[in-house]
Order: sequence, then C-alpha cells, then structure tokens
Amino acid sequence: MTARILDGNALSAKLRGELAARAATLTAQGVQPCLAVILVGGDPASAVYVRNKVAGCEKAGIKSLKYEYPQDAAPADVLGRIAALNADPAVHGILVQLPLPPQFDEKAVLEAISVEKDVDGFHAENVGRLSQGQDAFVPCTPNGVMEMLKSENVPLRGAEAVVIGRSNIVGKPMAMLLTAAGATVTVCHSATRDLAFHTRRADILVAAVGRPRFVTGDMIKPGAVVIDVGINRLTDGPDAGKLCGDVDFASAAPVAGLITPVPGGVGPMTITMLLANTVQSAGRVARKG
Repeated sequence: MTARILDGNALSAKLRGELAARAATLTAQGVQPCLAVILVGGDPASAVYVRNKVAGCEKAGIKSLKYEYPQDAAPADVLGRIAALNADPAVHGILVQLPLPPQFDEKAVLEAISVEKDVDGFHAENVGRLSQGQDAFVPCTPNGVMEMLKSENVPLRGAEAVVIGRSNIVGKPMAMLLTAAGATVTVCHSATRDLAFHTRRADILVAAVGRPRFVTGDMIKPGAVVIDVGINRLTDGPDAGKLCGDVDFASAAPVAGLITPVPGGVGPMTITMLLANTVQSAGRVARKG
C-alpha cells in the first residue's frame, strides 16, 4: 500500500480562486478586503512568510499593507501602529508576524489587535469563542487542515485522532476543531509516555511538533490519514538545506492511506485560510452597510 498524496497546492489554488471571486464582489460593493501585516526584525524565515502572504493577497484581489520595523523597535511604536489600524475602517485584518524580538510581550501585542480584525485567530476572545463552539476567527493552520480533511471526505465523527503538539497556534485549536467535528482526540506532547502507543491507534494523525522526521512509519496505523504540519530546514547530512516535515515521509508513505507532503501540503493552506479570514472580515463590514 502506498498513500495517496493530499495536495495542498491544488486545493489552495481552487479555494483562492473562489476567494478572489468573493473579493471582487465585495470590492464592487465598495469594500475591498484589506490585510495589514507588521514585521519586526530581520528574521529571514519571517520575511519569506510575510512576502508569501502579501503575494497571496495581491493574487486574490485583497489589498495588503506592510509595515516593517527594525530589530530594536520600541514596543510602543508597534502598539501605536496597531491602534491606528484598529481605528481604520478600510483595514479588515491585522497580522503581526511571530516571533517578535525579546523586548516585546507577544501576548500583549496579540491582545492589542481588535477581535474583529484578528484574522490569525490568536486573540484570547477568539480562542475562547472557538472553545465554546461560537462564531470566531479560527487559527489558519488548523483551519487549513480541516479544509483538507473535508476535501477528501475523511470521516471524523467517531474517528480516533491524535495531535502531536500542544501549541496555542496549532496543537490546541486543532484538538478543539477535531473534537467539535465528533472525533475522539488525544493530544500528545514532550511529556507523553510511549508516544507510539497513541499514534498507532490514530485514524487521523496530526504532527505539529517542530522536529524533523520525528514520526516514522512504524508509529503509524496502516491506512491512517497523516497530516504533517511541520516545516523544518535540515542543517546537516546529504539533505542539508532542504525542507522536510515532522513526518519521515519515506517510511510513512508506504503505511498511511493519505498523507500530506512537505512542502506543498499544509503550508499553502495556512496562507489561504488567512486570506479567507480577511475576506470574511470584509464581508461582515459590507453586511453592516
């Protein structure tokens, strides 16, 4: 058995086409979706992420604003920019690229973003609403994973799902979304005893641990759906410089039934869901008139 590939690039292209059509309709109504992105410091990976997000906006007909600050920027300056963007009715989404330099309190920065413009879904109020099954902006990566599962009609109700990782950005909201969909969810992490015992039970396995090729084929239930959220750049060996996921694709693919590649899996869907949240926010403004 060789797993089928769950192609995030193809699904992303389809969804972005639909988003572009919605954005065009809103723009014709006088409300062009607009995303403001704040980048602090010169982290190369963050710069790439921001560039991809801005490019995605442009292709979808979403206006993008980019504000860059040096590594030693004063938190008050960034918080002042967020306050101005909160007050600007033409801006529908605000994103602060993480991580921030050490002089920043990341929690305070994220909480400064208006709940109505928190298209990353990181504000405590959005997290709380999500946990209670209320309408909220959903964090983009877990939302993208759910769209991928939906596209393949993966049965979630009653399924055994295991999430490796408990971050606020992926692991925790991923578990909440799978639970809401009717799955029985186990969250594993660095203190989990006998990790493989849990992963071998999983009909759906989501790896979001940030360790290259951590999940191997012998840890996977035959026929399972394997979602690899990790993006790691290898630093040594014959593959130095290449990207890989948290799953060892070579050993996992012969065992799994459906698997996401890295790159080209969850990554494109994360940006697509950011665009979707921005269009959703603009749509709310349009409906209010």
